[in-house]
Amino acid sequence: MDSVLDRIHTPMDLHGLSIFELEFLAKELRQLIIETVSKNGGHLAPNLGTIELTLALYSVFSLPEDKVVWDVGHQAYAHKILTGRRNRFATLRKKGGITGFPNIRESDYDSFGVGHASTSISAALGLAVARDLLKKDGHIIAVIGDGALTGGEAYEALNHAGALKIPLIVIVNDNHMSIDANVGAMNEYLTRIRLAPEYRKAKRDMTSLLRSIPHIGDTVYKTASHIKDGVRAALVAGNLFEEMGFHYVGPLDGHNIQTLKEIFTQAKESNEPVLLHVCTKKGKGYAPAENAPDRFHGIGKFNIETGECIPSPSAPKTYTKVFSDALIALAEHDKRIVAITAAMPSGTGLKAFGARYPSRFFDTGIAEEHAMTLAAGMAAAGLHPVLALYSTFAQRAFDQLIHDVCLQGLPVTLALDRAGLVGEDGPTHHGVFDLTYLRMIPNMTIFVPKDEEELRYMLGTAIGLPSPTAIRYPRGCGLGVPLTGDFRDIPIGKAELLQEGQDVSLLALGTMVRAAQQAAGLLASAGISCRVVNMRFAKPVDVEEILQSAHKTRCLVTMEENVLTGGFGSAVLEALADAKVPVPVLRIGIPDEFVEQGTRQEQLFAYAMDPEQISERILHFLKETML
Repeated sequence: MDSVLDRIHTPMDLHGLSIFELEFLAKELRQLIIETVSKNGGHLAPNLGTIELTLALYSVFSLPEDKVVWDVGHQAYAHKILTGRRNRFATLRKKGGITGFPNIRESDYDSFGVGHASTSISAALGLAVARDLLKKDGHIIAVIGDGALTGGEAYEALNHAGALKIPLIVIVNDNHMSIDANVGAMNEYLTRIRLAPEYRKAKRDMTSLLRSIPHIGDTVYKTASHIKDGVRAALVAGNLFEEMGFHYVGPLDGHNIQTLKEIFTQAKESNEPVLLHVCTKKGKGYAPAENAPDRFHGIGKFNIETGECIPSPSAPKTYTKVFSDALIALAEHDKRIVAITAAMPSGTGLKAFGARYPSRFFDTGIAEEHAMTLAAGMAAAGLHPVLALYSTFAQRAFDQLIHDVCLQGLPVTLALDRAGLVGEDGPTHHGVFDLTYLRMIPNMTIFVPKDEEELRYMLGTAIGLPSPTAIRYPRGCGLGVPLTGDFRDIPIGKAELLQEGQDVSLLALGTMVRAAQQAAGLLASAGISCRVVNMRFAKPVDVEEILQSAHKTRCLVTMEENVLTGGFGSAVLEALADAKVPVPVLRIGIPDEFVEQGTRQEQLFAYAMDPEQISERILHFLKETML
């Protein structure tokens, strides 16, 4: 059969295709997504699971007049291909290419930008309210899945939508998975609905009975939905979605295009909120991803034939792995230590902790707010919780961090993985705001390790403190420094002098310490003597070291992988202002803008943050300030 995909330029081209053509198109989409992700990396398993769902949806609805909001966004590769971006799909997640998530600046078909979970129903309800107030037409559909129903915002939105009673379609993409396996009562509830044998048997028997009635059987069957709903309500304990004001339909086979088209067509006619429960298989159609959906959730380059990742040259342990090993070692001797994460046991390195200490490990699902206050409650009762989150997702629990943890001065250690620039996942995932939003909170101590050995020291030190702490560390491999195995305490708020100098003081945090040392070497060849300091703490900063550096050298350079607004450089300026010390200061970091996708090295280069560019900026700064 000739390619169907070659005939698709907009979603409207799907209208009129036969089921056979749509099923053939599903195979073509699957092949294109697998081939592209194998070269670029990306979110493979969740996107393979939503192909038939997307085709059925877009062959019934009329985009962009009808609007679809994809929760999380890593279910939307087929959406991107079908909405005029097939020819650019090879640029997926590359600098200047199409993004890995829906982006309202990229296409009119991307009705809402996403990247974090549990937001789709809120956004879709907002679009529906605006549609009605502005007297416009069009259907609004939210597709929520990949564990996003474990997030509280989803229920806030369901509650409000059910009360408003305005037309809105919510599709629950139930694939049993977040990044790791789903946890919690909602997952168990959906499983009961999926598996209830009494309901399935009653539904089959009712269908046979109604359709057997001579002459009118099919008509009676099509109009008996209220009877089927009553059977379901009786046999499946407590239909939560019906109670919240939605007309519930499901569970449906998410890979049966014919059935989905029929249900979507009926849902279009509803004048009330409708929730369609669709069951899909994560990784569908590619055996390695079906067998290991957690590993293929987000993956780098891989061999299509074997499913194995393409090995990179021998590399040191990742910061995540070093954190994981250190926490396990500390927990062996400190029974107060418990570990918490929000649906990210693999990504944060806590899966190994959970295997070693199952009774002391807690996965809350995609519920960072709850995870933070849960940690506060544990700390109030005498435990020392270590809450491991990606930096970008910790932003979701900002209020709880202030009011529940820091206001009460509770000993919770926040382990912020993926801090700084994270590369191809783009602006929704960079962890470049944490120093700023953490630094403003009273009672907080912020550790920033220069390498993986210092991460171990800082973790042990933080757990020994009776107050809130945060440790932020980057994605990927460490520097390969030797790991001693001990847990030496680090004096709170004290920097580490790495190199003396007379001309310029380089005050650096975290990943920028190595860059500072390299820039100092380049400047030495130009006759510039640099004092290099590993500042180690964003709060409290070592004011004594800052003032000493200002006294010993002609100018200061602050270096951080964080936004400049309110970050470490701001802390240095505040210390100088308070001490009334006038000294030229060059701040190096992320400017006041969102960082687009690309490799981490491309991003550092774009903001003149690699060692060569840093040395050039310092030479230029010296010429300007020393005139």
